[in-house]
Amino acid sequence: MQTLDTILDKLDDTREQLLMAIEVLPDEALVEEAAIGRFSIADVLAIQAAWEAELVTGFMHIDQGKQPERLLKALADPKTYNKQSYLENKERSLDSIFNDYQLVRVQVEQWLDAFSEKVLNDRKRYSYFHGKSLVQIIGEVTWERELKYVSPFSAFAQSWIDSRDAATLMDASTFVPLSDLTLKDNPHDDTSN
Repeated sequence: MQTLDTILDKLDDTREQLLMAIEVLPDEALVEEAAIGRFSIADVLAIQAAWEAELVTGFMHIDQGKQPERLLKALADPKTYNKQSYLENKERSLDSIFNDYQLVRVQVEQWLDAFSEKVLNDRKRYSYFHGKSLVQIIGEVTWERELKYVSPFSAFAQSWIDSRDAATLMDASTFVPLSDLTLKDNPHDDTSN
């Protein structure tokens, strides 16, 4: 049985790993197309925020005794949900994506208090999850999804840094110190007299 503290630790650990992987990147790198597959890093973060918002809505429905229909549909066809979320969010600013990305995680964590540890871990409680506990669903939507992107985000960040370092080295190789320059005598200069 996973305790609430364990769940919160998993949420915090993967979020921290993901954000640390991209902390060195400027905004222009975060919105670079095709950084992660066909998506930018900002696109991936927006899609993740959408998943977690769907989870929060699912929590509300579960709390009201209803099935979380949209969450179930998303879980049944994640590729379609990702595409839909991308299309809905592709014009959003980086600031609004980051704000939602952080805000929705706070909401997920707050909602965890609405369920006992027993309920969170009960595989039979919600038949519409087909034998999965709420903790397993939370994991699928949050830390497991984020963990998949830690390596690609890190690799992209390293590639970005390496390409900038190579460009800096190229610029440095074309630099000629003033001490290496010599003045040629100007035949029209008559200052020697």
